[in-house]
Amino acid sequence: MDSQKLIRKILDRDRTILKKDFETEPIYGEVEGDINIIADFTEYSPLHLGHRYCMYKSKSQVPDSLFVAVVPGPLERSGRGLPYIMTREARAETAIAVGADIVVEGPPMGIMGSGQYSLCLAKTFMALDADYIPRGYRPFPGFETILKRIEKGIGVAPKPYKIVDMESKEIILNGKLDEDNYVIVSLSKSMKKIGFDFKGKFIFVNRLEGVSGTKIRESIISGDLDATVDMLPPETIKILRKEIDNGNAPLHNVRDENGILERVNNITIEDLKSLTLIDNTTAETLINNRPFNTILDVEKSISQGFSRHYKNRVMSSLEAGIFKEGVHKYIDRYPSVVRILKYKNKEVLNEFRKRIPHRRLEIWQ
Repeated sequence: MDSQKLIRKILDRDRTILKKDFETEPIYGEVEGDINIIADFTEYSPLHLGHRYCMYKSKSQVPDSLFVAVVPGPLERSGRGLPYIMTREARAETAIAVGADIVVEGPPMGIMGSGQYSLCLAKTFMALDADYIPRGYRPFPGFETILKRIEKGIGVAPKPYKIVDMESKEIILNGKLDEDNYVIVSLSKSMKKIGFDFKGKFIFVNRLEGVSGTKIRESIISGDLDATVDMLPPETIKILRKEIDNGNAPLHNVRDENGILERVNNITIEDLKSLTLIDNTTAETLINNRPFNTILDVEKSISQGFSRHYKNRVMSSLEAGIFKEGVHKYIDRYPSVVRILKYKNKEVLNEFRKRIPHRRLEIWQ
């Protein structure tokens, strides 16, 4: 299938899914099983040796367990505002092939602020009643102190250029964190906010050196899949090749160009301001510079913003056409449905059903 058509098909389908989820209330019941749940949130774009290392490390520490991979999610856009390299169905297939037991859908990161999807992730771990949460991190002086507090169940909040203990209000680190480490701190804050006790639940795994997701994606996009063999498991390479041969990958730079131009050229300023992630200044700039002939022209008119990912995030918002009001309703109910993208076998699926308290399950496999 033509990649543009594929993206439009995915976006149309996922808008329908999201609108249904906006209005669906979750249902919870009693847990009937006792097997441990390891719940890991990872984009798997694509699943590389670092992801596999983290998976194996956590499974070796908790052998009697189900490894649940939480893979985002509707609209197929990352928190950086970029398309994933493969669909979530393909990423879920890869996770199972490498060793996960269950893959469930995570939140639509591309239309949310970082605090919003961190809150959704925290709610996911609560809905799964997760016993353990593995997270890869990059060690540096002072970060071990933060990890020790989180291990004790203490919330740690990221503030502008500092990290603060949520209980004592003590500044425990000055400066900024890189993306992987920031996710850990942000998650602890969100878990505290919703009252999820994470004491002793995190499994912190030192990141595997020599593996770069950026380099992998660049090689795949350039058509040089052979350059990734030292960084990808063979299962990932096999599924990637299949997706490429079927015209379903790579999708990392593919956007619904016609949809973006149609929306940005014709939407009212009130509706433009109501779209997720778009502030008033950006909306007014877009209105004043239209009509646009190419999405490159749209990108050029967007200011850099506070985040280096702001332009891509605005493009994803224009592409999705989801309003802020809908996202707020979505977060309040999240997860209204636990959407199972892939599972290892029927026995694992039954164990999972008995073990989690959430009662609205939807199976895609």
